Amino acid sequence: EKEVTYLNKLAKFKDEHTIEVTDKKGRVSEITSSRFLVAVGGRPSPLECEGGELAISSDDVFFLEKSPGKTLCVGASYISLECAGFLAGIGNDVTVAVRSILLRGFDRECADKIGAYMEDHGVKFKKGVVPKKLEKVGERIKVTFSDDSSDEYDTVLSAIGRRADTEKLGLENVGVKTNPKNRKIITTNEQSSCPNIYAVGDVMEGCPELTPVAIQAGQFLARRLFGESTEPMDYINICTTVFTPIEYSCVGLSEEDAVEKFGSDNLEIYVREFIPLEWSLSGSRQQHMAYAKVVVSKMDNRVLGIHYFGPQAGEVMQGYGVSMKKGVTFKDLSETVGIHPTSSEEIVAISITKSSGQSASAGGC
Repeated sequence: EKEVTYLNKLAKFKDEHTIEVTDKKGRVSEITSSRFLVAVGGRPSPLECEGGELAISSDDVFFLEKSPGKTLCVGASYISLECAGFLAGIGNDVTVAVRSILLRGFDRECADKIGAYMEDHGVKFKKGVVPKKLEKVGERIKVTFSDDSSDEYDTVLSAIGRRADTEKLGLENVGVKTNPKNRKIITTNEQSSCPNIYAVGDVMEGCPELTPVAIQAGQFLARRLFGESTEPMDYINICTTVFTPIEYSCVGLSEEDAVEKFGSDNLEIYVREFIPLEWSLSGSRQQHMAYAKVVVSKMDNRVLGIHYFGPQAGEVMQGYGVSMKKGVTFKDLSETVGIHPTSSEEIVAISITKSSGQSASAGGC
């Protein structure tokens, strides 16, 4: 890192091998290179309705000088649900406005379980609506929704997605193709439509918006460009955790994505519901059960996805991520001795399939 020169300047492509850079004083100079890597990340998408400028983003919430009070979280992304969860956890009145479904792109069954758990722990959901108008009423913000209902909030937090910060880069000057909806760069193995311009991280279309993913993708790209590696980045078998009041973690394909890719007849879906040991001492915690799901290919017994909804989900899933990278089969899982009494052992003990029609509930110790 000591050999990297840092320039606090805004870059804009002039041609495929030249960028113009502008410093804070407006001075412009040029830099040429055989290759360029774009890694500018993204910014929260603004709320595009009348009065949308009254909403804050998830970036802003940590810089508030006082409690956000009664809060509306707009959007059903993991960022929106995580913010709603911790704000409700510290005693705020929180509502989530959901346009369609929770956690698009994640396993639907697990996403719905997260919603049910959060509702039972004080978070309210206003479904099938989007804000139509925001207006200041005294110290509060009045929100009128698309169904013409309205309510007043102390804070409106918008978390409807992120856009790549590429608008000022001049990508059109070099023919770099982007997704018009979010301005993300379309790539193949991190290479854009302009062969000497690459992208990693949140700026890249189809890349999970996770810092460790960007770091590893950059390392893989560097090895291919300057080392002897030909190995591409694997964007499928990445462990992801949603840090809602009850955690959800997964690696590989959701049930829906697996069905779309392989067909339902070629899959076996294993499921298990159980009460974690640390929940068994509290009656209130037993209103919901932890849940595990393993998606398996009937064609070769390969595990395509592992999902876990319960305490310490991130800790549980990380090790399974290694096995997924190594092509773990369901036979490998079932022949693994579990550590008792843990939640993680429920994944290797899983044996009931959805197709069997049997109850997924498991007994305790």
